[in-house]
Amino acid sequence: MTLILALESSCDETACAIIKDGKEILSNIVSSQINVHTQYGGVVPEVASRIHVENISTVIDEALKKANLTMDDIDAIAYTQGPGLIGSLHVGVQAAKTIAWTFHKPLIPINHMTGHIWANSFVADLKFPLLALVISGGHTQLVYMENDWDYKVIGTTKDDAIGEAYDKVSRVLGTGYPGGPVIDRMAKEGKEHYKLPTPKTDGVYDFSFSGLKTAVLQLIQREEKAGNEIIKEDVAYAFQETALGQLTGKTLQAIEDLKPKMLVLAGGVAANSRLRQLMTEKMQAYPNTQLVIPPMYCCTDNAAMIGAVGYVAYKHGLFGDLAAAADPGLMMPGEE
Repeated sequence: MTLILALESSCDETACAIIKDGKEILSNIVSSQINVHTQYGGVVPEVASRIHVENISTVIDEALKKANLTMDDIDAIAYTQGPGLIGSLHVGVQAAKTIAWTFHKPLIPINHMTGHIWANSFVADLKFPLLALVISGGHTQLVYMENDWDYKVIGTTKDDAIGEAYDKVSRVLGTGYPGGPVIDRMAKEGKEHYKLPTPKTDGVYDFSFSGLKTAVLQLIQREEKAGNEIIKEDVAYAFQETALGQLTGKTLQAIEDLKPKMLVLAGGVAANSRLRQLMTEKMQAYPNTQLVIPPMYCCTDNAAMIGAVGYVAYKHGLFGDLAAAADPGLMMPGEE
């Protein structure tokens, strides 16, 4: 039996989890700051890091208490080293190193985005080769994995990440932050009305969303100039269908080319209801590739996913040391 205590503080959630053998969640405590940052229309880094300082000890204590364990029972400390906000990351990194030094536990530095991929292991045993569609406020990537620690980024966004595009479109529409859930809800009430261009990229698996965001702004300006009422639900529908059409199209092309055994969705945008519906429908044409969609609680940032991938790193003997620092631009293992 291997017990991993995991910490996550890359953005605006302070989280601690205890994972048994990479599969069983003994506790998963998340303290969210969303109500604070909503007032500002986005995450304020300095505010986020200060709240992490206030919450980090509490979530660790709660995680141990809920799991009915002490630090003597823990085999290793996994923590998010990056990518993320430097101030937020620093709090989690320092907490992990302090615990490791005090209780003589090995450290396991983890890339946050690999955690999102391995969140799917709580749903199914991951099968390789595997393709992961990693989508969040800061990332839009297609990652191909030949085995459990072989990460090849075969496609990425050339400008905005998909989650960032959702936030910007919501800001243009005046519908608040975070944009993802808002646009998703509005699009369900919208209909096919406005036309938006599909962004073009040179890379066969690469993405682009900045032009789409600009097209939404130009659409609104044209309609206002013409004296037409802006139907926000229809704008949301047009944006979401175009954005998700690009996501699914590139992903399906990669499946046709690479023929992975499994496709997993990963990251905050994996919570999008329309994306889940589209992928479920379209993947029926690829019976040899199993689709795995993460549980909703593992789409947003949490420490359980860090514990899951931390267990894999533990098995591979991939330990860190007390000299390791937070790395806001950390790339995936093997990524250039």
